[in-house]
Amino acid sequence: MAIMEIVVIPLGTGSPSVSTYVADCVKVLKDMGLKFQVTAMGTIVEGSLDELLEAARRMHRVPFERGAPRVVTSMRIDERVDKELHIEEKVKSVVEKLNE
Repeated sequence: MAIMEIVVIPLGTGSPSVSTYVADCVKVLKDMGLKFQVTAMGTIVEGSLDELLEAARRMHRVPFERGAPRVVTSMRIDERVDKELHIEEKVKSVVEKLNE
């Protein structure tokens, strides 16, 4: 299991607002049945490495399908082989340390 943070930025759309593009990108994750968490600055996704890379590919294509002439996508992947990663567990670990 791996966790990916992804940010898809459409450029040249004529508007500073990107929320409709973000919503359409998140629909990709819903359609794929992946667990995700939308944040103010990106989206966190949980799945196998193959699933995450496929999701990133599909999400990157969404703004082009909606007419954007340019798309910049950034992603980070955290994968461990010694134990499974889960979104909630990573957050819980930090919160516990804050409360010590």
